[in-house]
Order: sequence, then C-alpha cells, then structure tokens
Amino acid sequence: MTARIPVRKRLLVRLLIATVLIAVCSVAATAWLAVETTTRALREEQGQVLAEDMDVLARLSGYAATHPDWRGVEETVRALSARTGRRIALTTPDRRTIADSAPPGTSLPPRAAATIDPLRTDTYTERGAQRSGLDPRVVGPYLLPAGERVRLDELATARQQCYARNGYETTVLRTPSGRPVLSDEKGAVAAGYVPDECADGRLNTPTPTEKKALSELTERSWDCLERNGVSAGRDLFVAVDINERRIGTRYLMGKVGRPGDPESLRKAESCADAARRAQLDPYVAPVAELFLGGGDTTAVRFDMSPANKAKVVGAAGLVLAVTVAVTAVVATRLVRPLRALTEAAQQPPELHVRVPVTTRDETGILAAAFNELTERRERLEAQRKAMVSDIAHELRSPLTNIRGWLEVTRDGVVAPAPALLASLHEEALVLQRVIDDLQDLAAADAGTLRLHREPVRADDLLGQVAAAHRVAADTAGVTLRTTADGTPWLDADPVRMRQALGNLVSNALRHTPADGTVTLTAQRDGDFVVLDVTDTGTGIDAEDLPYVFDRFWRAEKSRSRRTGGSGLGLPIVRHLVAAHGGTVDAASEPGAGSVFTLRLPAAEAPD
Repeated sequence: MTARIPVRKRLLVRLLIATVLIAVCSVAATAWLAVETTTRALREEQGQVLAEDMDVLARLSGYAATHPDWRGVEETVRALSARTGRRIALTTPDRRTIADSAPPGTSLPPRAAATIDPLRTDTYTERGAQRSGLDPRVVGPYLLPAGERVRLDELATARQQCYARNGYETTVLRTPSGRPVLSDEKGAVAAGYVPDECADGRLNTPTPTEKKALSELTERSWDCLERNGVSAGRDLFVAVDINERRIGTRYLMGKVGRPGDPESLRKAESCADAARRAQLDPYVAPVAELFLGGGDTTAVRFDMSPANKAKVVGAAGLVLAVTVAVTAVVATRLVRPLRALTEAAQQPPELHVRVPVTTRDETGILAAAFNELTERRERLEAQRKAMVSDIAHELRSPLTNIRGWLEVTRDGVVAPAPALLASLHEEALVLQRVIDDLQDLAAADAGTLRLHREPVRADDLLGQVAAAHRVAADTAGVTLRTTADGTPWLDADPVRMRQALGNLVSNALRHTPADGTVTLTAQRDGDFVVLDVTDTGTGIDAEDLPYVFDRFWRAEKSRSRRTGGSGLGLPIVRHLVAAHGGTVDAASEPGAGSVFTLRLPAAEAPD
C-alpha cells in the first residue's frame, strides 16, 4: 500500500508533537521559576543582574574581536565598572593582570566569570547568550573598503526591489565586515527561495577583497585537506550566502571529495574552520579571563526560600501529571489497533480474519497491509487447492487408462496387440510429459533451473524449432514459416530456448485450423532480440488473456488434453524466458489469431 499519509496523521509527527508539548511545558515552567527565583535572589543578594554581566562580556568580546591586542582596554574596563558599580578585571589564562578596575594588589575572585575568546565564543549574534563559534565582529582581512561597500549596497538595493516585486518584503542589514545582507521577519528571505528574476548571482559573488582573503584561507586549508585525503578545487569557496551575517558560514564551499560522501564534507568543513581561526588569529586579542565581583570574599550564595521551593515542587508535579496524562492518552490510541492486529494474527489461519482500518496513519496502513496479506494468503490457498486438484486430474486420466487396459489384458479379455501397446505407450508419454513439466516448474520456482548460455543465432534457432514441428504442421495442414531480420544473436541456452519456442509452436498448431499459418520471426531491438510466434488460429478472449501463463489454465473450459494440452506449457515458457533475463507477452484477437512475443538479451556475433 503506497498511499501518502497526511503529515498531521503520521505517527512520528504525533509523537513529536506530544514530546514538544511536554518539553514546552517543562521548559516554560522551569524558565519561569528560574527567572522568578534567581533574578530576585541575585538582585537582593548580589546587587546585579545577569543582563549586565552579559553586556560586559559582550562589550569586552567585541573589543577583543576588533583589536589585535589588549592595549587601550583599561579605559573600557573603567567605564563599564563605573556604569555597573562592580569590579571588572581581565587577566591572561595564567592570572597575569591585563586591566583591573580595582586598586593594584586587590585579590581576584576564586573563579573567572567567563573566558573571552572571540574565535570560539559568539556573544554578538544572540543577545544575552554565549554561543560556540566565531564572533561575527571578527572580520580581519574580510573588512570591505568603501568602494566595495557602495557597490554591494547598490546590488543589495536592487535585489531588495526585485524581491518586493515578487511579494517578499525584506530589509537590508550591514554586517561588521561591511557586506549588506537581506533579511525578512523570519530571518531567512523567502525560506531560501530566490525568484528567477532576482537570481542574477552578482550579490552572491565575492568581492576582490573577499576573494583575496578566501584564496589565503584555501591555501591554509590545503595541508589539512591533503592529510585527510579530501580532494577539492583550487577555489574552495565559490559563493556568498547573502542571508548569513557570520563569516564562519557566509562563504559557501564548492564540491569536495566524492559526491554523496558526507564524511569528506565534514572533514573539509573542519579543515576550513581550523584554517579560518588561524587566519583571523593575528587580528584578535589573545584569550583572556574575565572576573566580576568582589575582592577577597567570594560571591554571596543565596538559598531558595520555602515559598520558592514549594513553587518548584508544585510545578514539577504538575508537569509530571501532564506528561503522564498525555503519554497515557497517546499510548492508548496507539496500542488499541495493535492489539486488534495481534488478536487477528492469533486466530486460526483458515479463518482469514481481517481487521477494521480506522485511521490513516502508519497503524492504519499496517492494518490495511495485514488485510491485503490475508487476502493474498486466501488466494494462494485457493490456488494451492486448485493446483492439487489440477495435478490429480492430469495424472488420473492416463493412469486410469493404463490401469484399465492392463487389468483387462491380465484377465484375458483383450489380447496384448501392438495397437493396445501403442495406446498404453502414448498414455505413458502423456504422463511423462506432465511429470517433466512439473519438474521444470519446480526447478524454476526453487531457482535451480540450470542454463548453459552461449551465443545462438536466432535464425538458426527458429529453423531448428520449425524443423522439429514440420511433420505436425503438415499433418494438421498448417503452413509453418520462419523469417529473420538479418542475423541476430542471442545470449541463451539453445536447448531451453528450443523448449520454450517449441511449447509456443505446439500451442499455435493446436489452435490453428487447416490452411492456417504459424510464423516465427526474429529481429534485433537495441540490446534485445525479439522473437514472435504468430498464428492465424481461433485467438484468445480478452477476459482470458491475463491468465494464459497461469498453471493448468486452458482456453477450453472442457479441460481436454486433446485440445488444450496439460496447461503447463506457457508457464514453463514464462519461467524459461525469465531465467534468461527476458520477458514474454501475449496479444490476441478472437477469430484472428494470437501473437506471443519473447524479448531476450542480445549477444555480439562471435569471431
């Protein structure tokens, strides 16, 4: 069953929604309690707010991102200390003082409040947060001169106007490097879609300054790429993401490694990231430790009040209750149809029990697939019973004849004349043919049908089959012809192909009246050779045509072996052709004849 499930009905989506609801409730409750308790306690006990700390960190990170060293930072530190009323100190990682708002000799707090490293920490992109990654204010050699800025501003304005004509309202923002970027209210213009009218590529092309910096970055990346066995073009970075403000992800990489190899892309990105930090390192101040707060004493710790503790416990209990309730409801709805499937699967197989399909999600598809499997099993059981009955019928008739004549001969009622022995021999041959056909079908079903392939001339193959059935055709008064377009060659087992074509010719002769014609043709069609067996016989009704390759099927409902054969010839043809990697099709028009077409792999003519 391949019906598309609506997104809102998918089991995964429903579980994700339930999980998100629980997570949102938990995060919302936790965030509210954290803000309510820690903010009040910090204001009362420490006399400052987290926002001021983050502002200090952001200001000093910005200084480090735009200066190659810490010289001159004392004035900034004193200004921040005067505004916040707190001590601010900067030191090297080994505690050597860089700048301190406190008098000389004042001891530092026991722990640093933060580490300032603009090459590994971003305090600019998201207000009040420390994100891992490159600070966008670190531009280094990517800083654009005035002329390039003016040119890019013109291109950005043109792109903005083009977007507006296509129904997207955008704004133009300027990054620290001077490059303008387009943004909308969601932060990603048109969700990444660019109208054809606007996709001129000029704003996405690096400027000369950027190209120079990117070329240097590419050279720095090469040693790492070679060590990791990643191949890349000489220009590693080929385009600019005009919606991205951060240098680390603004310049898009070209093709690296082998297509479809995510490991090569990961290694290339890692190499480029390391090279980018090495490239920008001379333009930023060294890593420093930031200390905030008092001198000899540690920061005052606060204790949560009983009222706040009660709030935390109550909110946690409420979230837990909601989680249990939502999980119970979702689990019950999911388990109910699965239980129905389990009960149906445990029923006796002869009942062929179905289950109701009540949903359109994965469980509903599973129920529908279970019902289809039950129907197929029921059909296969019916086919198995019919096949056993057909085999019994096919074997009973010749065995009954042989037994009857042998009994009357044994009793002396009939003398063992040559005609009687010939009749018994004919019945034994019929029995042998049925058994041989069943054996061939069993080998084909088991995948043990052996083929001895070799190049075979199609015209010779048709001639051999026609010669083998010439006497039968003359006896029936049917003209047997062969034609071939050129000398096509087959890659086939000649014995098996003579057997397949022989079955088709036998059927055609059996159903073609006197003065009729049976024609065998061969022609090359690309990588295949097409063999046709065409007769001018009685034809096959349209409603019977889909069943001609079924076992024991006969067009004559009387099931006469004299006119309809054993019903195994065409199934054997289908299996033999499939074993050769080909196909067989039948077309017919009642009263006008039938055409059986075999498409088999072609072979080149041997030297």
